[in-house]
Amino acid sequence: MTIKASCHCRATTFEVSEAPLTVTQCTCSFCSKRGSLWAYYVPSQFKLTSPLKNVSFYQWGSKTVKHGFCATCGCGTFTETPDWSTGKPDFDNPKISVNSRLFDDFDLDRVEVVVIDGKNLWYPTVSASRSELRK
Repeated sequence: MTIKASCHCRATTFEVSEAPLTVTQCTCSFCSKRGSLWAYYVPSQFKLTSPLKNVSFYQWGSKTVKHGFCATCGCGTFTETPDWSTGKPDFDNPKISVNSRLFDDFDLDRVEVVVIDGKNLWYPTVSASRSELRK
């Protein structure tokens, strides 16, 4: 079941190969200000269907995660990130997290929201360099 998604102005569009079983609400400073509910996919499950030039990226701290947003309307769209399931970044298993609030024609209320304490989990890695995180 392919799910299509779009930003507010529809300049940035993408699709994912299946519905998420859960979405994540992260409490870190960036995610809480952005208000996203993240659904996680492997890169082969994600397809950007608009030109890449319509997406801008923001990186902060350790430069570990690339946060995408529409270059026209500013909606947060997707991120390119290592897998964090072990508590450390696994660069050999990249993930794409998409802002599930942008899904078109999808009932997000039917999906469980998992809250993670990013406010406290990510703080130690903010000052670390990417090479230090690979250790």
